[in-house]
Amino acid sequence: MEVLIMAGQLILGLSILVGLHEWGHMAAAKMFGMRVEKYFIGFPPKIFSIQRGETEYGIGAIPLGGFVKISGMIDESMDTATMSQEPQPWEFRSKPAWQRLIVMLGGIFVNVVVGVFIFIVIAYHEGDKILSREEVNKYGIVAGPLAEELGIKTGDKIVRVNGKSFSNFSDVVSSEVFLGTNSSYTVSREGKEIDIEVPNNFIEQLSAKSSPEEQGAFRVNFIRPQEPFKIGEIVPASPAEKAGLMVGDKVVSIAGKPIQFFHQLQTELKTLKGKPAQMVVQRGAGLKTLNANISEDGTLGFYPLSLLNYTAVEYTLFQAIGVGTQDAFKVVFDNIKGFGKIFRGEVSASKALSGPIGIARMFGGVWDWSRFWYLTGLLSMVLAFMNALPIPALDGGHAVILSYEIISGRKPSDKFLENAQKVGMVLLLGLMAFAIFNDVWKAVF
Repeated sequence: MEVLIMAGQLILGLSILVGLHEWGHMAAAKMFGMRVEKYFIGFPPKIFSIQRGETEYGIGAIPLGGFVKISGMIDESMDTATMSQEPQPWEFRSKPAWQRLIVMLGGIFVNVVVGVFIFIVIAYHEGDKILSREEVNKYGIVAGPLAEELGIKTGDKIVRVNGKSFSNFSDVVSSEVFLGTNSSYTVSREGKEIDIEVPNNFIEQLSAKSSPEEQGAFRVNFIRPQEPFKIGEIVPASPAEKAGLMVGDKVVSIAGKPIQFFHQLQTELKTLKGKPAQMVVQRGAGLKTLNANISEDGTLGFYPLSLLNYTAVEYTLFQAIGVGTQDAFKVVFDNIKGFGKIFRGEVSASKALSGPIGIARMFGGVWDWSRFWYLTGLLSMVLAFMNALPIPALDGGHAVILSYEIISGRKPSDKFLENAQKVGMVLLLGLMAFAIFNDVWKAVF
């Protein structure tokens, strides 16, 4: 069932984004009087189609893409027979270069607008939660295995990030650290300040050593605050409910081990998988002893309520526009930084790139609309960035050729465009095959 939910979210998200991307091309083409022969979400074989005027609208059986067929344009259909005939007024090739350029950029433009819009709505609807530097350092941090390899220890207090103070815990685990160069932490330990360098390939280590279930939360598993807690929502029919835990209880000990922070409880529960354990909880002003049967996966079945003071931030619409736009374009800048690391040899492409399987895992096996829309917005910006790359067969490749035509006043021959399209298709198919094989390899090994 989890696999179906992952696949369903991926297909829905990509269908929305690809459909809007291709609509951007189609709308621009029709605006300039070009004939659009086909508009399809998904690739052949065809499942369904309907003819409306000059355009056939349809759905293909392969859901990871889509296309529009504009008359007189050399595209993935490689319709060279039509191109050998005299240009017609309604064809792409007969229009001025600046109009053709707008058509090619139409899909990218729509993806950017959609991505920014989604991030604005998220910012306006959900706001933000800020954990201040003072709250983070009230009890210090929990260091995951990779943080310990760097030299960070549980209980350390983060003083500076990249030599600067910080105001929100999100700055501690931001892309500025993981995608930056010569990043560092300064921690306070036993009254002494210690500088800890972050290797330039650290993002690769983080991704490689995270399990599939942790891929979306590896930064949390790297460093997180030590959080005192109390029992929040209890899962029905769970070990927590059967043991008599109540909302508001504070766990004092389990199996004789004292508990102050949530990560301590998690650690102890993992050692008690499938076993009975005695718990002492504080309820009101008194203590109560409970007997619990820990589940086979080492959980009790409740949601913790942190006792750290998070500051809830609500944005006005005007503020959300600024925050959402910044968050959306940060995705593009992070991708540029990531490609830079690959080209500099700091990160291997096999560990940095993900195909459809990797993306589906990001969505997860539980349908969470908040996460779905966040990832859809993120993918929209990634698709805009990837399509803008100057690779033949991508929109960016077409845009480069058209820009050359506008500047030089010379139009490349149809033969050159045809060969460029072939080269681009080979590159894209090769990249897609590599990404899918890479996903399978990482899943198996």
